[in-house]
Amino acid sequence: MTHQTMTRVCRLEELETERGRAALIGQEQVALFLTRDGAVHAVSNLDPYSGANVISRGIVGTRGDAPTIASPLHKQVFDLRTGVCLDTQGKQDAALRVWPVLIADGVVHLDTAQGRS
Repeated sequence: MTHQTMTRVCRLEELETERGRAALIGQEQVALFLTRDGAVHAVSNLDPYSGANVISRGIVGTRGDAPTIASPLHKQVFDLRTGVCLDTQGKQDAALRVWPVLIADGVVHLDTAQGRS
């Protein structure tokens, strides 16, 4: 990660454990999640199945060792580390865009150049 591509998003203390928060980065909505292990995950807030920006309102959970988020609309489950949909509910494969997260001095930053689908 380079400092030129890092975007400040919020203070770590503004995130609640296992509760999503949405942020607007440029023209894209990002959903942020602080998991019980202290990791922060950043994925697209856009649900690829419904087309609505609702992922930040999803239900945080786990599948094995994978932290997950379940869409609040149709309950598809996504791996927060990779964005891959683990349970498509019978629909086509899809994934959420994922951004690398850096926490420095209590501030959450995203590497906007490295976000991937």
